[in-house]
Amino acid sequence: MNATETLEATRSQRLKAATRASHGALDKRIMAGEIFADRDRFARFLRVQYRFHRDIDALYANAALDALLPDLAERRRLPQVTRDLHDLEQVLPGPVPMRLGPDLPLPAALGWLYVAEGSNLGGTILYKMAGQLGLDADFGARHLAAHPDGAAGHWRAFTAALDTVLLTAEQEQQVIDAADAAFRSVHDHVELEFA
Repeated sequence: MNATETLEATRSQRLKAATRASHGALDKRIMAGEIFADRDRFARFLRVQYRFHRDIDALYANAALDALLPDLAERRRLPQVTRDLHDLEQVLPGPVPMRLGPDLPLPAALGWLYVAEGSNLGGTILYKMAGQLGLDADFGARHLAAHPDGAAGHWRAFTAALDTVLLTAEQEQQVIDAADAAFRSVHDHVELEFA
């Protein structure tokens, strides 16, 4: 993206461009884990998802964020990931220190939520692939199932709201840095499970 394109792009478009490398590295690492080889490997992926969604779960109850983003509480996926793990008779990963404290600045929270909500969109592809393991919206892959309104529409509603939040240039950079940190955090969780 050149300087003119950067000024004309929406925040969500700028985030996508700025995090392309960390996002791409994460996608490659997840697929290298052969998560659809069998249910055991898919369960490892579920534990990655559980850790990430546990890290961000408090954001979905944040009143300031809820005022800015549509249906925020309904977008929470930790309960679905938990049920998916139980379906596969997996023990939940033990407690670890929270990566995100309650005093996370709003721009940083927006960056983390951008990654979480974007994973919903990508999850629809993974959902189809999970079918080969006999997993679906009722068993083992409910957290990957598309929203009843469709994954694309749900994503567009989120990004439309994200793009309208007024931020300073410094805060814009905080959103980008936080999104990049979120991708790297998930990568760390993948390494823990698949190393």
